[in-house]
Amino acid sequence: MEFDVIVIGSGAAGMMCAAVAGQNGKRVLVLDHAKKIGEKIRISGGGRCNFTNLATSSRNFLSQNTHFAKSALARYAPQDFIGLIERHNIAWHEKAKGQLFCDGSAQQIVEMLFAEMATGGVDVRANMVVSDIQKIPDGFSVMTSDGLKTCKNLVVACGGKSIPKIGASSFGFEIARQFGLNIIETAPALVPLTFSSDDLEMFKSLAGVAVPVRVSCKGISFDEDMLFTHRGLSGPAILQISSFWHPGEVVSLNIRPDLDFGTILQQEKQSSGRKAIQTVLANYLPKRLAQSIAEKLAFQGNIADLGGDRMQELIEMLENWQVKPTGSEGYRTAEVTRGGVDTAAINAKTMEVKSMPGLYFIGEVLDVTGWLGGYNFQWAWASGQAAGQAV
Repeated sequence: MEFDVIVIGSGAAGMMCAAVAGQNGKRVLVLDHAKKIGEKIRISGGGRCNFTNLATSSRNFLSQNTHFAKSALARYAPQDFIGLIERHNIAWHEKAKGQLFCDGSAQQIVEMLFAEMATGGVDVRANMVVSDIQKIPDGFSVMTSDGLKTCKNLVVACGGKSIPKIGASSFGFEIARQFGLNIIETAPALVPLTFSSDDLEMFKSLAGVAVPVRVSCKGISFDEDMLFTHRGLSGPAILQISSFWHPGEVVSLNIRPDLDFGTILQQEKQSSGRKAIQTVLANYLPKRLAQSIAEKLAFQGNIADLGGDRMQELIEMLENWQVKPTGSEGYRTAEVTRGGVDTAAINAKTMEVKSMPGLYFIGEVLDVTGWLGGYNFQWAWASGQAAGQAV
């Protein structure tokens, strides 16, 4: 065999796997069709890379098999990756809810992974198209734009379909199907939701306004900020719930969940009865949102004029506003892909295909989708580490 390991894809999982395998003495080749390697890392976290989350557990992931991620995550924890970046003198800080970011640029993470691969003597080749893969007696043959390569172990780390402008594609799923693996239906995840008709007209007028909400769908809830946009709704709360939402389903919004509007509005009615309803609401909400809610419910006059039914209508909108998305912004802006290679076919400890020794799948290409907040990167590091040790 020309190589011990060929890794197709040079994202977070692929580079981690290659570095670990190379440092274990394996001859490793990394192939990627993109011209720039590690681009999804570089643009992540607003350019600072939310590289992990201290609260990571299997509960923070969606999968047909909720237990699958446990083994890899337990054997390579956030503290392990923190140790790696600190050895490379990369300064970091913690934001809310255990999210860790680089103090400087996300490019530091890319450079660290290149350095780790270099330590292992890994051969990295960008702008390299793979046109054919075949199983051969001792491993695999991979036809590339630079000719035929052979390897004992083949690692598929192609990612999902998210953000095609930086090279994302369905290639990893195509490889899986070629070798008889099932694909759990894929969809954009961690993505803004879009709307039509009345809701969209209101949201457009509020574009740029952000407000804390509790967003819910099918019994799943997240307390985060929501952002109104020209296309619909975005912000961390909406990105989180988008991974659970399916077309046709309703999303519930509790605006300012830290407040009890039933009590507040009754008190305001007694103490500030002559104030306009939007004026009262503006004490607790962004002014434009307060005005828009009053207009949507066709409220006129003062808060003292609100009867019991109309008061309940207002409270219902503030605490249980039902909205029905028509879709999402799609893979163009989705941070990750939901679904992927069915983990029932994969060894959870090694990431190897059970029915085909030597073939591995890691990272986003698998049916393992993390919440927003660094969880998907931790899955990339953990699954890459698991495969890198096993090949």
